[in-house]
Formats: sequence, structure tokens, C-alpha cells
Amino acid sequence: MERNLKGKVALVTGAARGLGAEFCLAFAAEGMAVVAGDLRDCGETIAAVTRAGGQGLAVQLDVTSARSAQDAADAAVQTFGRIDVLINNAAMFGNLHTGRFDALDEAEWDACMAVNVKGLWQCAKAAVPAMRQAGGGSIISLSSVTAVMGRPNNLHYAASKGAVIGFTRALARELGRDNIRVNAIAPSLVMTPGAREVNGEFIDKAAEFIRANQTLRSKNLESEDIVGTALFLASDMSRFITGQTLMVDGGTVYK
Repeated sequence: MERNLKGKVALVTGAARGLGAEFCLAFAAEGMAVVAGDLRDCGETIAAVTRAGGQGLAVQLDVTSARSAQDAADAAVQTFGRIDVLINNAAMFGNLHTGRFDALDEAEWDACMAVNVKGLWQCAKAAVPAMRQAGGGSIISLSSVTAVMGRPNNLHYAASKGAVIGFTRALARELGRDNIRVNAIAPSLVMTPGAREVNGEFIDKAAEFIRANQTLRSKNLESEDIVGTALFLASDMSRFITGQTLMVDGGTVYK
């Protein structure tokens, strides 16, 4: 079975750098048009897509705003005629402060939930009508192994990524009759700019610790591992999979 993505359109949030930019390049390589959304400028992402021979559009997107999300979806339809895939990648992570649960800043907690949870809802509301018009689609959201294993001193992030799993399961049940599949990817540590911001000078030690607790110990998780999973979930190769969270973590043993 082929992936059958050529001619389809993906809206990718958090696409200015890191995994979001990688998603855009990978989808473009499959013959898809990509709409790259972020609070940051996505010009470099779209320039890379164009250099590779793909089609793309950069939009400014605040995922916590219904109006901004709708504007991004409208731009996708006006430019490319449809939306087939939504990648809910935007999240607060690298800029979060860590600390014990009772010392976390309330405003930062609220901001984390607004981006990491409410943002998924806003973008789904905006994209689903176009998916219905197209006859179906695929929504893919980024969770984290943190939601399952727990991470001390990072309760706001862990709680928000746990909510992604519940969001995925519930929305899949609502949208199945529309032929819209809803799934999530839960990676362990990926060497993105956000991960380096969080771990700083301890990034190498963190990577070594994570690798030691994997069943597959030959390497750490890389961006292409997540991108490959997203391509699978976006394509006809996963046409009977919905409501699932795929743990992409090298078989991490949770202790």
C-alpha cells in the first residue's frame, strides 16, 4: 500500500523551527502543499520547502486564539483549496520554568494549558470543516512519554501532555463518522532546540540516561523517527487507525 499523500494539504502548527519545520519538509517531499503556522516567522521553513521543489504558505498563528486559527485554516483553503492533515505540534516546552508543583507560577501554568491543550481544540475547530468538505482527514497531535512516566518538577507540562491523550481519544469518537482520524504521537527526548533549552548543559547526560532505559539502545530518538510516524498516521497506510497514541520512545522502561 502506498502513502497516497500527493496533492493533499497539511496545516502544521509550531512550524518555524524544530519538529514543525521537519514535518513541513517531509510532507512537501511527499507532494503535499504545506501551510506553516507559528507566532514566529515561518519564512525560513517555507523557503526550505520551496528550494526542495514543494509548495508552501507561511501564516502567523496563535493557537490559543480561535480567530487566528480560523484565519490560518481559511488561508490554507483559499490558497490550496483544502485541508487534509492537521499537525498539532505547537507547544510550550523549552521556555517553561521547572520546579516543585507548589512553586510553579500560576500564570505560566495557565499559559501552558492554553497552548498545549486549548490550542489543539482551537485548531481542530478551524480545520475540521475543510476536512469534512474534502471527504475526510487526519489530525495528529504531539503528546509526550512524560504524560505516562511522569516527570518531577514539570507538572504543568506533564499534565498538559496527558490531556493530549484524552483529547485524542475523545475527538476520534466524535469525528469517525466524518472519516476524520485523530491520533497522537508521544515521543521521548528529541534533540530539538526546545529540548536543548530545557536541558541546557545537561543535554548529553539526559540523552545518555534516556538511552540506558530504552529497549533499543543503539541511539537516541531523532527527528526523522517522529516525522516517519507522522507520515504513517497522515497516510492511507494507517486508514483504520484512530484514537491511538503511538509511543515513539525506543521501548523505554518506565520505572
